Amino acid sequence: MYPNLYFFLKDVFGIEPFGFTRYINSFGLMVAIAFIIAALFLSSELKRKETEGLLSATEEKEIVGNPASISELLFHFIFGFFVGYKIIGVFLNDAHVNPQDYIFSSQGSWLGGIGLALLFTFTKYQEKKKQQLEKPTEKTFKIWPHERVGDITVMAAIAGFLGAKVFDNLENWDRFIQDPIGNLLAPSGLTWYGGLILAAITILIFARRKKIGLLHLVDSAAPALLIAYAIGRMGCHIAGDGDWGIFNDAYAVNDQNKVILADSISFKDQLTKDPQFTNYLVREYGNIDKVPHTTFKGSEILPNWFWAYNYPHNVNEVGSVMNNCKGPYCNQLTPPVFPTTLYEIIACLLLFLILWSVRKKFKIPGQVFGIYLIMNGAERFLVEKIRVNSTYSIFGFHPTQAEIISTLLIIGGIFLLFKVKKTNSSLT
Repeated sequence: MYPNLYFFLKDVFGIEPFGFTRYINSFGLMVAIAFIIAALFLSSELKRKETEGLLSATEEKEIVGNPASISELLFHFIFGFFVGYKIIGVFLNDAHVNPQDYIFSSQGSWLGGIGLALLFTFTKYQEKKKQQLEKPTEKTFKIWPHERVGDITVMAAIAGFLGAKVFDNLENWDRFIQDPIGNLLAPSGLTWYGGLILAAITILIFARRKKIGLLHLVDSAAPALLIAYAIGRMGCHIAGDGDWGIFNDAYAVNDQNKVILADSISFKDQLTKDPQFTNYLVREYGNIDKVPHTTFKGSEILPNWFWAYNYPHNVNEVGSVMNNCKGPYCNQLTPPVFPTTLYEIIACLLLFLILWSVRKKFKIPGQVFGIYLIMNGAERFLVEKIRVNSTYSIFGFHPTQAEIISTLLIIGGIFLLFKVKKTNSSLT
């Protein structure tokens, strides 16, 4: 596992990387890549629909020729200061400071912050001065839906993060009430469906305001959402951020930190090998005997880590301390767990390829998105069976938050398919 870029470069290339690479979080980097890739696919689909005459441009009026306003200059000053204070501070800071502690602390470079703030402010002032007219005029612009992808991506990122954080704390209410501020500010602890729901609401409101056809928009977004989810899960897997499955007691971890068949090592012995890890499990489950696990010996065609993985050097620093490892991120899960993030990566990549290859065959707006809802819901519902998550008690059933939402997505997808087909039939 590679908690950040530093560990990746050191392990793969055998070099001593620059200290600032410790601050490039693996999960955050993959999420950023996921947003970029999703934006490219969304833009491509919107352009295709525009060419086919399914989406049209809207007109917007804007006053051009005004000098830079106080609010514009102030925004660029504050933004420049924040970027300079933190980013330049990374290069000047002690490389051994915990990256997450640094980002959410008051540490930074005052010189870098003020310097970049002045640079951003002056650049904006000069840009507006070059465009300034003696008499500002009103101009009308035509804006196509694909030209709004940048706005959509930024809104999805902000609303998605907020939604993921809120839903995670609702799902883990006991943990939240113990330290509300710490859990709200913590960089870890995110729920995908929470992000998806809030981001979807935000974007749909934006699309309605900008007169973008909602069904064509969500159809265009469906393949992008699948590929983005797969790449985001790559970040979870690479960093080892806790989105793993339950323990698979058919396997164990040996003294060389390798996953082996558990022929001679008992499950409970591994759980109690490290007192710190044992205490963590007791806090999580109340009793060591309540730790969720199952026995599944996978095919020997695939390596052991496909069926059970120990997530060495995981970013959450959960598990037993690894042999021959010193410093931060020296923990691994013993015994190993089902690598559910890996399963979701494979599943969502396959679903993306299927949806991308058949998307043009569906002529009724909303059908592609309906299929996406069913695919995504079914995938997540199945993987929840071997994932670690909090459960709710509802009429004698004990579903997880993700199982409830994924079930609603499947139902919603089926309803949408019937609805759009019926509506389209009544119009013909």
